[in-house]
Formats: sequence, structure tokens, C-alpha cells
Amino acid sequence: MSRFSANLPVRPKGSLKNLWPLLRYLKPYRIQVLGAGLSLLFVSGAVLGMGAALRYLVDNGLSKGDVGLLNQAFFMLLAVIILLACASYSRFFLVSWLGEKVVADIRSDIYRHLISMDISYFEKTRTGELLSRLTTDTTLLQTVIGGSIPVAIRNSLMFFGGFSLLFITSAKLTSYLFLVVPIVVIPIILLGKKVRSLGRESQEKVADISAHAEESLNSIRTLQSLTLEEYEKQNFNLHVEEALQAANSRIRARAFLTALVILLVFGAIITVLWLGGHDVLNGSISGGQLSEFVFYSVVVAGAVGAISEVVVDLQRAAGAGERLSELITIHPEITSPNDVGQLVINEANIDFEKVTFFYPTRIDKPAIENFSLSVEAGQTIALVGQSGAGKTTLFQLLLRFYDPSSGRIRLNGLDIKDIPLNRLRSAIGIVPQDPVIFSISARENIRLGNIDATDEQIEAAAKAASALEFLEKLPKGLDTYLGEKGVQLSGGQRQRIAIARAVIRDPKILLLDEATSALDSENEYHIQKALELAMKGRTTFVIAHRLSTVTKADKIILLSDGKIEAIGTHRELMEKSQLYARLAELQINLAA
Repeated sequence: MSRFSANLPVRPKGSLKNLWPLLRYLKPYRIQVLGAGLSLLFVSGAVLGMGAALRYLVDNGLSKGDVGLLNQAFFMLLAVIILLACASYSRFFLVSWLGEKVVADIRSDIYRHLISMDISYFEKTRTGELLSRLTTDTTLLQTVIGGSIPVAIRNSLMFFGGFSLLFITSAKLTSYLFLVVPIVVIPIILLGKKVRSLGRESQEKVADISAHAEESLNSIRTLQSLTLEEYEKQNFNLHVEEALQAANSRIRARAFLTALVILLVFGAIITVLWLGGHDVLNGSISGGQLSEFVFYSVVVAGAVGAISEVVVDLQRAAGAGERLSELITIHPEITSPNDVGQLVINEANIDFEKVTFFYPTRIDKPAIENFSLSVEAGQTIALVGQSGAGKTTLFQLLLRFYDPSSGRIRLNGLDIKDIPLNRLRSAIGIVPQDPVIFSISARENIRLGNIDATDEQIEAAAKAASALEFLEKLPKGLDTYLGEKGVQLSGGQRQRIAIARAVIRDPKILLLDEATSALDSENEYHIQKALELAMKGRTTFVIAHRLSTVTKADKIILLSDGKIEAIGTHRELMEKSQLYARLAELQINLAA
């Protein structure tokens, strides 16, 4: 079993109905759709008109030996072909443009929807599979909207139009063709279901490849340090082989379906032509009529074959549409109230009221249990405790990455659930223990804290975080590209950029999660000075093990298994809490 198979949603079987919700993206482009439709009608009409022109050419030009009539028929056919070429250009351009535009809109909507989802959704969903849906599935839809659907419409028009003209040309011969319709349609329906199922399986195997590659490449340092390159190659090849086998099964089924349709359709046409040849010999129909009937038979047969191919494509697209619809219809559990634009957060008084919280993936044990705490604006609160005590969880609750299972958190008397998410999070600056550096320049990385910041403000923030000196030494200074996830920087340098990003945000609440953990003693001294300035006038929560940060806090909260073990100053806790004294002693020994 794939290591990525856990927590996958159970999906119903694919259905062409899954494409209907996505076709709403065509509504803004009604004029282009109308133009494409008219072009399709004209193309189909021009092709069908060639049958009548062919009959005229045979009966009036060739049979009568009249050169003038032959030339007239030739130029009539030539005119039809020229108009057909022009209409085909218009059709191809419009439907291809529609395919590209609609898929671009779908991708934008899905991405916008994904980045608004709550954190718990991403804990249960593989990033690689999401990327596969955003790229592979939407590309398949582009092929269908820009190619398969117009082909289906055009061939449907030619099928029904051709069948009607077959009746007009020879009702007797057409009745013979009706006998083979069930023989052709039934295999398409039965084998189409099989191909659709195999197509969906193939798509899921490709998603497994994407998920595996995404996780492996994101963990490349760990893999190489553990010398797992060969193991990962074999593991990846296994996923590739599974995808290849699924694709081969789909290809075999589709090839068999295509061959069967060709055999049945053209076998029936040859049989009917044999019968028609006898009618020409006994004078029941003219040579021109038989030629016209042959032409329309080929048109109808070609339309049936094309439609059978398109049905397979549509069934594959139905699987993609189903996967995309799943993304669009899922709603975040963390919702934001409407922003009426009246709330202004000038300070941050925070109250935790009997907060209990279970992680969605760990519902057997609370991460935070019955936590109550009142914090006045401007105070600095230090959170200490062993790993897993719940310190970082409190940060995530403040940011509303999750909502408490019970209890509530108030900001200036308002439940944070009643504060628009953008206003709540705009009032918070965070320096995580493992900061994320984006694949852009150092300047733009800092600017992410305040996208309206000027270059002067960015440089001032970098200086306040003791980052300006090393950034100016880079090849292009602050405009140097920092590589994937800041690979060109050390851990301490990445952390200082994260601090600069928080400083430039000018938040009312500052969250410091081991903000100096990756710094040496000299840099830590400078950062501590910068942080002291940044913390002034702000409500600050600090997760730190180093006593240099803890001792200056207004309150120290000692956490154990998600519960408050003790509250007080450093001196008070050293006297009344054996757990705190032991943690402090461990830090002193480590520092020594």
C-alpha cells in the first residue's frame, strides 16, 4: 500500500454530470460561445453540403459529359471548401481560446479557494494530490473544453444531419443502416463505463506520483543525510510502474473500443454499399445518388467513430471534473464574519476563558485543557514547558488556525470568532521557530509582512532584526534571490529575516516561537535588544527556553500536558514550582 493512501476521501463513481457545474465558467463568455456555435453549425452544414455537390458533379458533370457543368460543379465544391476552411479557422480559434480561458478561471478559483481553507484541511489532505488536481486535472479539462466538446457537437450535428440526408437519398439503404445502430451503440456504452473507471484509476495513480515526488523533494536534505537515494528511487519507480500499468489498462480498453467501433461501422457500410451497387445496376438509383449516399455514410460513420472517442475523453474528464468539484464544494471549518470596516485594534487585551482544544487528528487527548488566562495590553507572557505541553497550540488558537473545542478567546472583549480573520491576523506578528523563506528576494521576503512598505522601511526592519549587515553582503544585496526555501541562508539568517518581517508588520500582538533558538550568543544579544524594542507597547507571547527571555516576562505560564501548572514571575516560580526549577536548571547546564 502506498504511504500516501491514508486519509483519502472516498469518491463516488465518475459521471458526466460532474462536468455540468464546471461549464458555468462559460457564462461570462457567451459571445465567444455563440460565435463558436455558429462556426460549428457552418462547418457541419458545409461538410454535409458537399454530398449534394458531389451528386451534382457525378450526375450532371460526369454522366452527361458536359464540360461546362463539370466546371460549374468543381467551382461550387471549391467555394464550399474555402468557406469550410474559414469557418474551421474561426471554430478552432474560438474553442481553443475558450478552453484556455475557462481553465485559467478554474485554476484561479481553485487556488483562491484552497488558500482560504483552514489548516486542519491540509493536515488531512496530501499536498501532492492537490497540485495534481490543480495542474493535471485542469489540463485535461482544457483539452475537453477546447477540443473534445466542440468535436462532439460538430460530429453530433453531422451524425443527425447525415442520417437525415441518407433518408432523403435512399430510405431503403438507410433502413439497413438502422439495423446496426444497436450493435454499435451498446458496446460504446458498456466499454465506455470500463474505460471511465480505468481512466479515474490512472489519474489517481498519477496523483500518487505527484504526492510522492513533492514530499521527497521537500525532504531532500533528510533523504540524502540518511543515504536513502536508492531506496527513494525504487519507491518512486514503484509508483511510476503502478501508474503505467493503470494507463496501459485504460489504453488497451480504449483501443479495443475504437477497433470494435471501426469494425462494426465500416463493416455495415460496406454491406450497405454492396446492396446499393445492385440498386444502381437495376436502375433504382443513379450513380450520383449512390455517391452521395456513400459520402453521407462515411460522414455518419466518421461521426460515430469520433463521438465514441470523445465519449471516452468526456468520461476521463468527468473523473477530473469530479475531483475538481470536490475541491470547490468543500468549505473551510474556520469561517470569517463580514468585515463592516468599523473595527480598529489599537491595543490587545486578551482573555482565554476555559479553553479546551483537541486536534482533529488526535481527538483522544486534549492539546489544551481548561486553560484560562487574562493578559493586559502591553504585557509580555512567557510560555514554558516540556515539548508537547501546548505552547505552540496556543499560538495557533490565537491566529484562529483552529477554534477551541470549548471555551473562547476574547480580544478587547470580543470573541475572536466575531472578528474578521483579515483584521485579527493583521494585528498579529509571528516569528516561528522554523521560519518559511519564500523563493523570492530578501527584500520581497521582508515586504510580505507589509506589502505597502517602502524600501526604506524594509531596510529599517532588517536593521532592527540585525539582518541588514549580512543581507548587504549578498551578491545583489537585499535584491538577492534566496533560493528554494532560503537554501542560501543559515538557520539564524532565516530567523532574522522572519523577525524583520514581523517588525515591519507593526502588530499589536507579537508571537515569538523560539525566535532566537537558531542564533549564536553574539547574534542573540543583538536580536534580544531588537525584540525588546519591538515588544514595547505590544502584547507579546514568548515561547522560549532561554532564561534571558523568560526572566523579563511580566508573567510566566508553566504548561504541562495542556494544563497550567503554575503562573508567576521567574523568581516566584523558582521558589514554588519544582518542575520550573528543574527546567531552569537544565537550561543553565546546557548554557554552560
